[in-house]
Amino acid sequence: MEITSSNASIPSKMKAWVYAHHGKSVDVLKLHSDVDVPQLKEDQVLIKVIAAGLNPVDFKRMLGMFKESDSPLPIVPGYDVAGVVLKVGSQVINFKEGDEVYGNINEKGLDHPKRYGTLAEYTAAEEKLLALKPKNLSFIEAAVVPLAIGTAYEGLEKTGFSSGKSILVLGGAGGVGTMVIQLAKHVFGASKVAATSSSSKLELLKSLGADLAIDYTKDNFEDLPEKFDVVYDSIGQSERAVKAIKEGGQVVTIEPVGALAPPAFRFILTSSGAMLEKLNPFLENGKVKPVIDPRGTFPFSQTPEAFSYLETGRVTGKLVILPIP
Repeated sequence: MEITSSNASIPSKMKAWVYAHHGKSVDVLKLHSDVDVPQLKEDQVLIKVIAAGLNPVDFKRMLGMFKESDSPLPIVPGYDVAGVVLKVGSQVINFKEGDEVYGNINEKGLDHPKRYGTLAEYTAAEEKLLALKPKNLSFIEAAVVPLAIGTAYEGLEKTGFSSGKSILVLGGAGGVGTMVIQLAKHVFGASKVAATSSSSKLELLKSLGADLAIDYTKDNFEDLPEKFDVVYDSIGQSERAVKAIKEGGQVVTIEPVGALAPPAFRFILTSSGAMLEKLNPFLENGKVKPVIDPRGTFPFSQTPEAFSYLETGRVTGKLVILPIP
């Protein structure tokens, strides 16, 4: 049976990567060709997935690290999407068939994320979670942006970051870290941006806007004489991070597990299309750029290999899956 929309024929079944048990991706992730195409709710759009960005939360979820608050198995993984609207629900106002959109399809990252994610031919998402794709970005580039830029932006907002403040970014070459550097510098107007990475990635940090690039294999950032208004910890080192702030400074961490050293706080992203719309001008004028690992583009058939690389923790920027068949 086929559902027809005015400009496309939508099948009832699709190809998707699925896991029915928790574990490492190489053990549990399987390609299925008979998965039901998601049914649309009134406030959702159906998207033909062109590219899907991978995030560490995808493999942590697959491992079962937050299964108490997850949706029931089996699950099609994937948060980030870039694609084309095929069909709109009856209450959708801002999108129409044929629109090129992008977004993170899970409003609350760890609170019952969708069973039908983005590593599939089609995915459904609420209108309020999506934005029109920036005109200058390819689908590949757009697919790696939403979760990372949202996490970076919300974390900066929660610290009250503003023009003239200084920041240290731990894990500056990662998916979130590369966005924090650029947003702090080019959107929030930081007076100084410092960031940590391994030796080979220091030049990347500088190219993104870091004034000081710290090689964590040679220097302990907490031993530097200079202290910062904010430390953005994307790697889970709050105990060390709190030693690097000025009096009254703040440490924000996104690592969802482990102890927190006060005054550090953690948060989980609330995804929104409005936030993407607010940042689209900075993507369109080139002030903020997606960073994709040099070997970070994988065909759909090699999704498990992409996850294996993601699990090493050595990815520069982001990984992306394309083209979805």
